[in-house]
Amino acid sequence: MRVGTVEQEGVATPVAAVEDGVYAALDVPPGTTVVDAIAAGVPLRPAADGARFGARDLVAPLRPAKIVAIGLNYMDHVRETGMDAPAVPLVFTKFTTSVIGDGEAIEIDPALTGRVDWEVELAVVVGRRMRRVPAAAALDHVFGYTVANDVSARDVQFADGQWVRGKSLDTFCPLGPTIVTADEVADPQDIRLTTTVNGELVQDSTTAEMVFGVAELLEFCSASFTLEPGDVVLTGTPWGCGEFMDPPRSLTPGDTVEVQAAGIAHLRNPVVAR
Repeated sequence: MRVGTVEQEGVATPVAAVEDGVYAALDVPPGTTVVDAIAAGVPLRPAADGARFGARDLVAPLRPAKIVAIGLNYMDHVRETGMDAPAVPLVFTKFTTSVIGDGEAIEIDPALTGRVDWEVELAVVVGRRMRRVPAAAALDHVFGYTVANDVSARDVQFADGQWVRGKSLDTFCPLGPTIVTADEVADPQDIRLTTTVNGELVQDSTTAEMVFGVAELLEFCSASFTLEPGDVVLTGTPWGCGEFMDPPRSLTPGDTVEVQAAGIAHLRNPVVAR
């Protein structure tokens, strides 16, 4: 099932795909969000008489309570940076105010940054509360998967010495547009990830390149802090980031960046100056 959110007059409505490009409101009480529905653990099904919407009505699929992100988690990305592979997952966070949906603009504030990079990532949506869950059981706690662009202000990231601010500027977390439920993803370690900038392919890899797989990441994170239903875990990016090209490249106003997790989700976002 593909689950998402539409918003009308400030009211968010959870929806599910009923046919290609058509979404129906879920059979849930009014005011229920996607996070609410995940937390309740109720069967998600379209209402028989639910309103119908088109793909253009979709906004970001959910507003998570927290976004947990992982750095340097692809061997091909480790190689391009010239750094050593981490011995344990490198964890940081992105503030949830950075989330935007498909078609919304990534805004670059030139007063803050001049080196803005793209990062395609498989995003994992937690379905059940996780605390000290072993890897063998971790995937049973996943609600579904989507794609994210971990947009990064590299000059801010490296100057600060820690990554949160440079990763959390407003609009720096395109997400969605829909979540594919876990039962439809046979193997999260066999998903092709791509990025194009103005139609040029700049990232092309697979989740098989992960240093720590999805189950290992969930085990590691849940050993340190509780993951709640609706939380999002960004699992790292593969090779092809602009910062590590020769010469380095950055996003600029007028660009269009697209990220895709094959068979799961595809995001397209224009870049504008704030």
